[in-house]
Amino acid sequence: MAIGILFFLLADIFGDVAATIYPSGSYIANLGLSAAFAISMSGSFLFLYILHHGRKTGSSYKPMHVSLIVAIAIGFQNLTEGLVFGATWATGLSGLATVIFVGFVLQNFTEGFPIVSPFLSSERPKAFVLSLLFFVGAAPTILGSIFGFFYSSDYLNVVFDALAIGSILYVLLPMLKSVFSTIGTGGEVYLGLLGGFLVGFLVNII
Repeated sequence: MAIGILFFLLADIFGDVAATIYPSGSYIANLGLSAAFAISMSGSFLFLYILHHGRKTGSSYKPMHVSLIVAIAIGFQNLTEGLVFGATWATGLSGLATVIFVGFVLQNFTEGFPIVSPFLSSERPKAFVLSLLFFVGAAPTILGSIFGFFYSSDYLNVVFDALAIGSILYVLLPMLKSVFSTIGTGGEVYLGLLGGFLVGFLVNII
């Protein structure tokens, strides 16, 4: 389910960034925005690779390391959400900003599950450690809101979206490897993926 939620976030973010890179009614991408997207996505992917490289034992990853990477990936994604909230508030649409805020809160509930999921088959983390991981994932929403309130730019939106996409792509790799190597390709795997995707989709509708 955690992987399904991350797949939904990946599709949702890419849908937003594609609308910016490709001008309305055009099939030709903006060259500058495309370059910013490629560089930022590659940068976040490589950053997490460097952070994580050498931190694996045998063929399995330590839950804490995977959980931290998931939190960082979701934190990048929450930067983009903060931009939307801050920009909406800056235009004086307080009613719409409230609706968006409630939506972000609901979505962040689902994002907590991917962060804690690496610990499900191992020793439970301490409350302080878990709180710190959730802070890493959620605090960027506040930072993005500040940016969005004072400054709005297509390039900024694309860069933040690309950071989120690159980091989510990276974090999916060890999670997919772990699931399919320990559980295989049983029906519960596919039902979990579908369930997670649907949860993300339904929360987004709300």
